[in-house]
Amino acid sequence: MSAVELHFTLEKETKNSVRYKEVPEEGKAPILGSIYVQKWYAGTSKNISITIEKKD
Repeated sequence: MSAVELHFTLEKETKNSVRYKEVPEEGKAPILGSIYVQKWYAGTSKNISITIEKKD
C-alpha cells in the first residue's frame, strides 16, 4: 500500500461546485487532473489537498 498527497489550486467556480486543478510535482504527470468539490464544502478555499492510497 502506498499513499500520496495531491495538491490542488482553485481553477473555476460553477453554479454549485468549485473546480480545482492538480499541481503535480515537478517532472511528474498529474494523477487526477481536475476535480469538482461541492461549494457547501469547499467554501472559499483556494487550495486543497487530497491523500490517495492504492490498496493492492
